[in-house]
Amino acid sequence: MSTTVLGIDPGLDRTGWAILTKDARSVLSLRACGLIHTGPEQELPKRLNYIFQEFQKIFTTYQPDQVAMEQNFFLKRATTMANTVMTRGVIILACEQAGKPISFYPPRRVKMQICGTGTADKKQVQRMVQLTLRLNKAPSPDDTADAVAIGICHLKTASLNQQLNVKTAFLEKLQEARAQQVKKRVSR
Repeated sequence: MSTTVLGIDPGLDRTGWAILTKDARSVLSLRACGLIHTGPEQELPKRLNYIFQEFQKIFTTYQPDQVAMEQNFFLKRATTMANTVMTRGVIILACEQAGKPISFYPPRRVKMQICGTGTADKKQVQRMVQLTLRLNKAPSPDDTADAVAIGICHLKTASLNQQLNVKTAFLEKLQEARAQQVKKRVSR
């Protein structure tokens, strides 16, 4: 059974996206990737609407099973942070309306999964993406390459994460049941 994931590197000016698949033999492949660009001369609501519409087209065209998006870490200006948060909001809304589960990955985790170190630079990540997918050249620009890396990270770790989440949920239910038993014994 194959899995298709939409990887996203969100940003108001430039949002990178990538469609990747993992086949039954766990072979990864890049189906499509691109960049959604909005210009600062446009009003904010129009820019957000354009991003939303582009993701609706991507969902319709490629029918991904899952979505993986970079979890942002902000050291930039407040305006940049606010715009990126709003962009993430419209992307999450598009995912919700398309009925697609979404996972978030911090940049260090993506770099660790792709390169083996959380401090890899962009060139290292691009080169490892190229090697992993057996591409003739590394994806570009950076935002698109990052989206591809996020998708690869998700495809390599999602099944393990799901198993861990199931185990965690089971342990939480077990603890709740034990707590209920203790309450019943105490109240007797």
